[in-house]
Amino acid sequence: MNITAILVAAAVVGCTGVLIGFFLGIAGEKLAVEVDEKEEAILGVLPGNNCGGCGYAGCSGLAAAIAKGEAPISQCPVGGSTVAAQIGAIMGVKVDESVRMVAFVKCSGNKEVSKADYDYTGLMDCTAMKYVPNGGPKTCNYGCLGYGSCVKACPFDAIHVVDGVAKVDKEACKACGKCVATCPKSLIELIPYDAQYVVRCVSKNKGKAVIDACGAGCIGCHLCEKTCEHGAITVIDNIARIDYAKCVHCGSCADKCPKKVIKFIHEA
Repeated sequence: MNITAILVAAAVVGCTGVLIGFFLGIAGEKLAVEVDEKEEAILGVLPGNNCGGCGYAGCSGLAAAIAKGEAPISQCPVGGSTVAAQIGAIMGVKVDESVRMVAFVKCSGNKEVSKADYDYTGLMDCTAMKYVPNGGPKTCNYGCLGYGSCVKACPFDAIHVVDGVAKVDKEACKACGKCVATCPKSLIELIPYDAQYVVRCVSKNKGKAVIDACGAGCIGCHLCEKTCEHGAITVIDNIARIDYAKCVHCGSCADKCPKKVIKFIHEA
């Protein structure tokens, strides 16, 4: 065995390793991506659900946008005011207290009161109903189809179909808006968490057509509008709508509604 050859080979390998390490060190410095400390800190306080409810692909995308001033610090619907306050501290800005929102399904047409034009057998998906006659088997073209597209879209298990109509668990809901965007009937909206009364119908049909289709639909009688002393409820396109900024939760509209479509939210 030639000791000299072994030593020379070892020296060559050692020198090669040193040179490679040297060049890698230089390359690392030259090609290093500058990390925004604020962005990293914001990402650290975001909930990490990556639900997309903020309008960005995930929490990292939102963190980058907030750090650059391209998105408001209260953009995360899951984190709410608590996370917004933490991000505000990181960004050095004051956060105004935001109103907690929750999703609400504006339909009372369960299996007991709603009527159907035919029996449907096929793909159980609400978004597929645009390809079937009348937009689905229900006589009311505005009602909840009950096939659960919103349930599949919700990343928080906050919405379920009960007796043919989707219903939101307001305690589990994070107001990410996924169900709102998914519903092909535009039945779901975000309302204040503290709202006391809701209108469970969106049918724009006139009274007789509503009655013929569903036993729990708004007939556009205007009695709720005339009863409210605060101007918090109006009837537009034959459907009652509540302005929650004006509503004082007196319940007079619900008491007057002949079809009991306006309900105390815990009964809805």
